[in-house]
Amino acid sequence: MPRLALYALAVCLLAVAAAVVSFAQGSWLGVVWVLLAGLSSNMCWYYFKRGRVTQVQKR
Repeated sequence: MPRLALYALAVCLLAVAAAVVSFAQGSWLGVVWVLLAGLSSNMCWYYFKRGRVTQVQKR
């Protein structure tokens, strides 16, 4: 798995955890964390697929 995909996955997991904590405390700031999780999830998929395509092209 490409390094950038792993970083994006880590950010996604941390954003989800922050959203859960925010909503549990009754804060609407969790909406921002959910949006960040969605963005980082898309970045993870993009970098993962781009890494797989470059691996196939190298063969």
